[in-house]
Amino acid sequence: MGIFGFSAVSLAVMSILGCSSHQSPDSRPPPPKTVFDPLTHQLGRAKDVQNTVDASTENLRKAVASQERGDSPP
Repeated sequence: MGIFGFSAVSLAVMSILGCSSHQSPDSRPPPPKTVFDPLTHQLGRAKDVQNTVDASTENLRKAVASQERGDSPP
């Protein structure tokens, strides 16, 4: 196998490797859409609303407690 044979084989290997689709382990394809996506989206929004309500309730409790003690409201 002369220089031309080695060049032909290496050229073939390089072209195959260059055309292959290589993905890094970090880049995963997005999960496929399912019929439950709208429901899970609504559930996530409901949890966000609940967190907002809980934070507001806690702030209101603190304000009432401080007024009961005679402090100025926070």
